[in-house]
Amino acid sequence: MNRNREDVCRRAEELGNRYEVECTGCAQSTVAAIFDALGEGSDEVFRAASGLADGIGLTGNGTCGALVGGALAVSWFTGRRREDFQDMMAAMPSYLACRELHDAFMAKYDCCRCHDLQTKVCGRAYNFWEPGEIEQALEDGAMKHCAQVVGTAARLAVEIILKADENRGQE
Repeated sequence: MNRNREDVCRRAEELGNRYEVECTGCAQSTVAAIFDALGEGSDEVFRAASGLADGIGLTGNGTCGALVGGALAVSWFTGRRREDFQDMMAAMPSYLACRELHDAFMAKYDCCRCHDLQTKVCGRAYNFWEPGEIEQALEDGAMKHCAQVVGTAARLAVEIILKADENRGQE
């Protein structure tokens, strides 16, 4: 990955914002933004992120999909391979990178549970399984706020991925 770091990070943030507004699905929007900004990725990981939106399955009660999508992508780049499955230490680089993502996200938002984050950035939480809530979220401009969170998560993840790639190159 020989890239201009700031350009790639900015592109991930911009794509994350755009994908969330145009396509929705915070986890998939984050994964797509990261993979597209870096020019590599996995359709399987993108597909696996499908059900992780709005705190997993639109429940709002789990970790923000943007953060989870970012962690999926970070893990894809830094994670333990199947042939190393029995080596518990082989997973350590991914654990450390995902922890760094979590900590940076928490430093920015002071929470990572979807409904808590919605309340913080949108002024209220939405239950997308209740009639009218999707329409209300759209009317309230919640997509714009969530898109900024997706962009931030994508940018943070790309920064961590690029740093991990540079560190691997120095070994």
